[in-house]
Amino acid sequence: MEQRILHYRKYIDELLAQDDADWESVIREHLIQISFFQHERLIHLIVTVTFALLEIIAAALAVTAFSPATGLLALVILVLLIPYVRHYYILENEVQKMYRQYDQMAARRK
Repeated sequence: MEQRILHYRKYIDELLAQDDADWESVIREHLIQISFFQHERLIHLIVTVTFALLEIIAAALAVTAFSPATGLLALVILVLLIPYVRHYYILENEVQKMYRQYDQMAARRK
Protein backbone atom coordinates (compact mmCIF):
# COMPACT_ATOMS: atom_id res chain seq x y z
CA MET A 1 0.00 0.00 0.00
CA GLU A 2 2.87 2.35 0.77
CA GLN A 3 4.27 2.13 -2.75
CA ARG A 4 0.81 2.56 -4.24
CA ILE A 5 0.06 5.79 -2.38
CA LEU A 6 3.52 7.23 -3.08
CA HIS A 7 3.27 6.36 -6.77
CA TYR A 8 -0.23 7.81 -7.05
CA ARG A 9 0.69 11.06 -5.31
CA LYS A 10 3.71 11.53 -7.59
CA TYR A 11 1.47 10.89 -10.59
CA ILE A 12 -0.88 13.65 -9.44
CA ASP A 13 2.09 15.97 -8.82
CA GLU A 14 3.10 15.40 -12.46
CA LEU A 15 -0.44 16.22 -13.60
CA LEU A 16 -0.40 19.38 -11.53
CA ALA A 17 2.83 20.43 -13.25
CA GLN A 18 0.90 20.42 -16.54
CA ASP A 19 -1.77 22.89 -17.55
CA ASP A 20 -3.78 20.81 -20.01
CA ALA A 21 -5.65 18.24 -17.93
CA ASP A 22 -9.35 17.45 -17.71
CA TRP A 23 -9.58 18.61 -14.11
CA GLU A 24 -13.17 17.46 -13.64
CA SER A 25 -12.35 13.81 -14.33
CA VAL A 26 -9.02 14.02 -12.47
CA ILE A 27 -10.81 15.44 -9.42
CA ARG A 28 -13.45 12.69 -9.51
CA GLU A 29 -10.76 10.00 -9.66
CA HIS A 30 -8.71 11.76 -6.99
CA LEU A 31 -11.64 11.85 -4.57
CA ILE A 32 -12.18 8.12 -5.11
CA GLN A 33 -8.51 7.42 -4.40
CA ILE A 34 -8.62 9.63 -1.30
CA SER A 35 -11.57 7.63 0.02
CA PHE A 36 -9.68 4.35 -0.54
CA PHE A 37 -6.64 5.66 1.30
CA GLN A 38 -8.78 7.12 4.11
CA HIS A 39 -10.29 3.69 4.64
CA GLU A 40 -6.83 2.13 4.72
CA ARG A 41 -5.72 4.81 7.16
CA LEU A 42 -8.66 4.09 9.49
CA ILE A 43 -7.93 0.35 9.49
CA HIS A 44 -4.26 0.95 10.26
CA LEU A 45 -5.18 3.41 13.02
CA ILE A 46 -7.31 0.73 14.68
CA VAL A 47 -4.55 -1.87 14.37
CA THR A 48 -1.88 0.55 15.61
CA VAL A 49 -3.91 1.63 18.63
CA THR A 50 -4.67 -2.01 19.44
CA PHE A 51 -0.99 -2.91 19.34
CA ALA A 52 -0.12 0.15 21.43
CA LEU A 53 -2.64 -0.89 24.08
CA LEU A 54 -1.29 -4.44 24.03
CA GLU A 55 2.23 -3.06 24.46
CA ILE A 56 1.15 -0.98 27.47
CA ILE A 57 -0.50 -4.03 29.04
CA ALA A 58 2.51 -6.26 28.31
CA ALA A 59 4.95 -3.66 29.65
CA ALA A 60 2.89 -3.22 32.82
CA LEU A 61 2.77 -6.97 33.26
CA ALA A 62 6.53 -7.20 32.72
CA VAL A 63 7.11 -4.53 35.38
CA THR A 64 4.71 -5.92 37.97
CA ALA A 65 5.34 -9.63 37.51
CA PHE A 66 8.58 -9.94 35.61
CA SER A 67 9.52 -13.21 34.06
CA PRO A 68 11.44 -13.92 30.86
CA ALA A 69 8.13 -14.70 29.13
CA THR A 70 6.52 -11.36 30.03
CA GLY A 71 9.66 -9.47 29.05
CA LEU A 72 9.79 -11.31 25.74
CA LEU A 73 6.09 -10.66 25.12
CA ALA A 74 6.56 -6.92 25.67
CA LEU A 75 9.58 -6.93 23.37
CA VAL A 76 7.81 -8.86 20.60
CA ILE A 77 4.79 -6.56 20.67
CA LEU A 78 7.08 -3.52 20.58
CA VAL A 79 8.91 -4.94 17.55
CA LEU A 80 5.55 -5.38 15.81
CA LEU A 81 4.30 -1.95 16.87
CA ILE A 82 7.16 0.02 15.33
CA PRO A 83 6.37 -0.91 11.67
CA TYR A 84 2.67 -0.25 12.26
CA VAL A 85 3.43 3.25 13.56
CA ARG A 86 5.73 3.91 10.59
CA HIS A 87 3.13 2.71 8.09
CA TYR A 88 0.36 4.75 9.70
CA TYR A 89 2.61 7.81 9.71
CA ILE A 90 3.20 7.44 5.97
CA LEU A 91 -0.51 6.95 5.25
CA GLU A 92 -1.49 9.96 7.34
CA ASN A 93 1.05 12.30 5.76
CA GLU A 94 0.35 11.17 2.21
CA VAL A 95 -3.41 11.59 2.60
CA GLN A 96 -2.80 15.10 3.95
CA LYS A 97 -0.71 15.84 0.85
CA MET A 98 -3.53 14.47 -1.31
CA TYR A 99 -5.91 16.96 0.33
CA ARG A 100 -3.57 19.79 -0.70
CA GLN A 101 -3.43 18.36 -4.22
CA TYR A 102 -7.22 18.41 -4.32
CA ASP A 103 -7.21 22.07 -3.30
CA GLN A 104 -4.79 22.85 -6.13
CA MET A 105 -6.95 20.95 -8.62
CA ALA A 106 -10.10 22.72 -7.46
CA ALA A 107 -8.38 26.09 -7.94
CA ARG A 108 -7.37 25.14 -11.48
CA ARG A 109 -10.83 23.89 -12.34
CA LYS A 110 -12.38 27.35 -11.85
